[in-house]
Amino acid sequence: MSMLPDLPWQLPDLLLWGLLATVAMTTVLQGAQGLGLSRLSLPFLAGTFLSSDRRRAVVLGFALYTLGGWLFAFAYFLLFASLGLCSWWFGALVGALHGLFLLVAAMPLLPYLHPRMASEYDGPTELRQLEPPGFMGTNYGLRTPLTTLLGQAVYGATLGGLAQLQGGLG
Repeated sequence: MSMLPDLPWQLPDLLLWGLLATVAMTTVLQGAQGLGLSRLSLPFLAGTFLSSDRRRAVVLGFALYTLGGWLFAFAYFLLFASLGLCSWWFGALVGALHGLFLLVAAMPLLPYLHPRMASEYDGPTELRQLEPPGFMGTNYGLRTPLTTLLGQAVYGATLGGLAQLQGGLG
């Protein structure tokens, strides 16, 4: 007997929905950046893990970010299936909780893990030039927590809504 729940969706559906949810979230986050609401660019931060060349980092970051979007989509679908609940509102709730975890727990770790990010304590060096996010990412703008939570909620709502339309759980 399998420890994982049976998923009522097919792999091509999951891949497409994960991509669409990632596009929706990216639209919100990059739109917020373009409107001056936040300076946070998750693809840029991901890309600068791999390259110090800023132009190259953006391209690499979007590829890595898209792969991450797919991987998180599978985790969301496993959660939906294990709880037997799948809807746009539940997806939005999971996304908002995911965003809160990202802001409160993951972002403060970035300066200690990212090879090109300064820390709050040591400041920038020739190698570590990226600004640390600060509490809840507020060094990237005071509206960053709001736009991040909104982007993550849109991601979850997209996943939950598409699976709900397909006739999945709940």
